[in-house]
Amino acid sequence: MPKIFEYFGILIFFYSNEHEPIHVHAKKGEFESKAEFYIINGEISEIKITNI
Repeated sequence: MPKIFEYFGILIFFYSNEHEPIHVHAKKGEFESKAEFYIINGEISEIKITNI
């Protein structure tokens, strides 16, 4: 679980060898969310955020 960033106790990270679409996880305490980035022609067309 490589850490990308930490801010006010919110940990932003990813799991290596995970599935498409490109996404990152955010966790603080017992709460966790995932942000999925949909890329079309090299540009982010949509970002979906879900609670896990």
